Order: sequence, then C-alpha cells, then structure tokens
Amino acid sequence: MDGGELDTNYTSKMIVITEGEWAGWNQYPGGDPFEDLAGPFYCRIDEAGRRICAFRAERKHMNGGMFLHGGCAMTFADFSLFWIAREAIEGGSSVTATFNGEFVGSCGIGDLVECTGEVVKAGRSMVFVRGIIANATTGGEPMMSFSSVLKKTTRRS
Repeated sequence: MDGGELDTNYTSKMIVITEGEWAGWNQYPGGDPFEDLAGPFYCRIDEAGRRICAFRAERKHMNGGMFLHGGCAMTFADFSLFWIAREAIEGGSSVTATFNGEFVGSCGIGDLVECTGEVVKAGRSMVFVRGIIANATTGGEPMMSFSSVLKKTTRRS
C-alpha cells in the first residue's frame, strides 16, 4: 500500500474509541504508517450525517514558529479526503491523483482541528473531493481549503 492508497482491508481495520476525549470516534491504527506517525487522526459521522475528521494539535504537529506545520495540515487533509469519499470508493483501492490546498489560517498547541467536506462528483474511475480544515477551538475559523481527485485503482499481481 503506498501513501494514499486505500486497500480493501483498510476499512476493516477501523476501531471505535470507547474512552476519553475521542470516545465515539473511529480510528484506523496500522492503516497507513505515515498517518499513524503524523496523527493520531480520528473520524466519525456527526449528528447531521456529515463525515468529519479531527485531531488535537500537539507540539509534534508544529513548525518552528509554533503554528501547525503545513505538511501536517496536508497529511490530515489527505487522511480526511479518503473518509469523506469513503462511500464512493468502498470495495476497492484508490490513490490521491491530485491535491490542491490553500492555507488560510493556523492553530497552536492544544487546539482542536476539524475537517469536513463533500464529494463533488463520483465517477467510474475518479472521485472529486473538496474540504475545509478549521480550528474548532476558535469557533471554526478556517485554516485550509483543499480539493483533490482520487483515482480508483486495481491491484497488480
């Protein structure tokens, strides 16, 4: 599995957190080694039926100026777009084909970072996704907008 690939076993690795701050959220431990290192990232379906992802910003997520590192925001966005598009890619593999992002804000250590988005179009071989990452601690102030195309793939033998 490469960096953006979602294999058919990936979704079966999801666990539900039962205790602490993230009780009721889902997590994919061992699903993607880089995301495990960068996270932990969590996902769930909220009360309105929207797919949402979140994490609590830690020191390891910061840049030298002690603001959220852009690479962390992009990694979180990549994690999130696969959750947002989950139904459109269910039952197969996919990779991130394109990714565009605009940094419009930041956060600090301890802030709650959330992402929501939507599938713009789900085609036979490509899924178009867009999303917003926001600082929930400051009332949802936008931090990054992004758009991406996921390419559905088949396994090579």
